[in-house]
Amino acid sequence: MRVEIQHEGESLEVESSEPITINEVLEKLEIPPSTVLAVQGKTILPHTSLIKDDAKLELVVVSSGG
Repeated sequence: MRVEIQHEGESLEVESSEPITINEVLEKLEIPPSTVLAVQGKTILPHTSLIKDDAKLELVVVSSGG
């Protein structure tokens, strides 16, 4: 299975032979989960979501400050 990711203008890819969570995808890409929202289409997905088939995700950077 292939997970295609758009993040900060880059196209990234993660391959997995078994279902994988968004948290695991982020870990493989070395992206801290607290810094992004995972979006598929117009839906924000929890990082605990299990990806079972090929998928395309967009990672939206979360900014915070005072």
